[in-house]
Amino acid sequence: MTNDQFLTTEQVLDYMQVNLRTVYRLIKAGKIPAVRVGRQWLFRRSDIDTWLDVSRQMAQTTDGTTSGDDRPRVLVVEDEPTVRELLAKALAGADYDVDSAIDGAAAVEQLHARAYDLLITDLKMPGMDGLSVIREARRTAPDLPVIIITGYSTEAAAIEAINLGVAGYITKSFRLPRILAATARALGEPVPATEA
Repeated sequence: MTNDQFLTTEQVLDYMQVNLRTVYRLIKAGKIPAVRVGRQWLFRRSDIDTWLDVSRQMAQTTDGTTSGDDRPRVLVVEDEPTVRELLAKALAGADYDVDSAIDGAAAVEQLHARAYDLLITDLKMPGMDGLSVIREARRTAPDLPVIIITGYSTEAAAIEAINLGVAGYITKSFRLPRILAATARALGEPVPATEA
């Protein structure tokens, strides 16, 4: 195999040992050049090798605190421990970096401490509710996509959520593929057919 040979998407997945979602993110971020031919992407092997070399060098020079710059960071805010853990595990399994908060006040602290690509919040929580968390998030990150999950949907809450520009409004009990599909849509990623 020469360095100028082109690889298909399937070959790149095997060669790089990553999943399809990661390859899509790398293409979208312009980190690996790709050419679309019909329904298939083609990649120059030399481009993939260059990206792998750079990634290895970055991994060797970091202090271990990086989470991977190609993985979106999601904050899950949920006061029910079982739901919070389920969401965090499902999102981490789908190749997202996930932080979680047990209530609105903790979420606001985390939103001020670091940048997130997506906020998923419960609507009704003790103390600061989800709408208050969203309003606070909008002060520091006006374009942050937000998904609301709730077991207590009201028309007034839904209207306020729309006015706050949420990307998704999901009622409990939900299926995990629905959350993963809403997450992908909110982040502008392709939605796998099984999650649509």
